[in-house]
Amino acid sequence: MIKWQQENPSGLLGSFQKTAQFGEIIVLAIGGLVAEDAISLAGKEHFFEKIVIDATNPIAAVPPDNGVLKFFTTLEDSLMERIQRLVPDAKVVKSFSCVGNAFMYKPQFPGGTPTMFICGNDEGAKKSITGILSSFGWETEDMGGAVAARAIEPLCILWCIPGFIRNQWSHAFKLLKM
Repeated sequence: MIKWQQENPSGLLGSFQKTAQFGEIIVLAIGGLVAEDAISLAGKEHFFEKIVIDATNPIAAVPPDNGVLKFFTTLEDSLMERIQRLVPDAKVVKSFSCVGNAFMYKPQFPGGTPTMFICGNDEGAKKSITGILSSFGWETEDMGGAVAARAIEPLCILWCIPGFIRNQWSHAFKLLKM
């Protein structure tokens, strides 16, 4: 955020509640265990009809097992779906959940532009987030509705394994197509 703030000096930062009240697009980038509490602190009513970028992951409060994180959700219900149910009138889009924060803005990899997987139930919101991702230096792959978060969130587990077992945290995913 520091680099973004420097490049966008007219941008504003604030508390959960002030941000939710003011922002047209809300970024939920907080530990998954406290995501629902953060929404409640911000005031659920402030999410009405707003786009919410959901960068959370449902990481359990236990250490990784041989580099593999544990989640508190299952493949039948993602944290994004829980968030969408908590703020049903918000336009939640899963994004930025499968890469480290150092690479969210203007990632530079020798292998080319990385792919950010997104999903959500509102097509207009996903189009807006795709525009943001493009301006941030990402290729976007829309995986469909909120249910697809069940597949996107576990990419965090895969992304973290090289970090935990080899201390390699400088990578991202790329979807190759024919």
